[in-house]
Amino acid sequence: MDDLPLQKIQISGPTLASLLQRFSSSPGDVDGLLFGRVTHIAATTFADDDPTTTVAASSSFDSPTLIATITSFICSNSNSTFYDSAGRLNLLSLRRICSDNQTLSLLGWFSGRRKTPLRPSMRESAVTSSLSSKIQFAFQVENSPKSYTLSPCVFLLLTTPFHDQLIHTHEYRAYQFRLSTEFFEPKTLDVVNIGPAFRGHYGAFCPNSQFPMLPCELRVSSSMAEDGNCESESLKSMKRVSEDQRVLDMYAEDFDVGRLNRLIGSDAANYTGELEDMYKKMLAKLEGLARLVEKSSARVLEQENHNMKLRCRVAGLE
Repeated sequence: MDDLPLQKIQISGPTLASLLQRFSSSPGDVDGLLFGRVTHIAATTFADDDPTTTVAASSSFDSPTLIATITSFICSNSNSTFYDSAGRLNLLSLRRICSDNQTLSLLGWFSGRRKTPLRPSMRESAVTSSLSSKIQFAFQVENSPKSYTLSPCVFLLLTTPFHDQLIHTHEYRAYQFRLSTEFFEPKTLDVVNIGPAFRGHYGAFCPNSQFPMLPCELRVSSSMAEDGNCESESLKSMKRVSEDQRVLDMYAEDFDVGRLNRLIGSDAANYTGELEDMYKKMLAKLEGLARLVEKSSARVLEQENHNMKLRCRVAGLE
């Protein structure tokens, strides 16, 4: 039974979400077992003499790249389901659970507790040490050139923050227990949600329902229906854009692109006056619009004062 380091630990997004849901919906602390597989990733390097060929790295056999993938779990609604208060394992219960999951390897276990520090406790350390030392639960590493075997050494700790938060509601951390040093090594927990690596976590599926038929009818507003006008809103918007373009063209008449190009160069002095006249007309139009807005605002204020006097007269305040 080897004590090799894991590069990282993978888990799919739905599996992690299901685990967090079981933890959050339980009345108290929970624990359970983690199942999955450990895969050996062959490291390759390119040869200097021929870039089209690759050779296996010599160091890959001494320190292989191992990735643990959590694919399923078994959770109870309480803790101490397969061990006692001293951390001693219940081997009969463990053998029965592992016999029901023969296709997957027992990677380790997890513990969920609320509002506690995110570090393993002494009891969790004793349980993990006992689980890692059992030879009968050792499993084979997939794609291993030297037939590596590992013991259940993965430990996943779940907890909640000390203070209630609206967004941040859960914390988790993955560890590998090294039996040789009796030490928990923190490992990267890779949540696989997208990319080519996610396909092995989900499998094939078919949609349960088809997309509904989308209506493509042309709707008419009530005001248009009253006037008997059947033009669509899109046509009205096109007309508004056309009217605005006509007004702009009126102000910029006789100043097409060809004439504006002549404003650059030696003939620019002859057309500067015409361009200034065009801007003066535009400014005069803006000034006229500003005066109309000022007059209309004064009329609105006058009408509001008149309405206020009428309300006071009706209320008998005058």
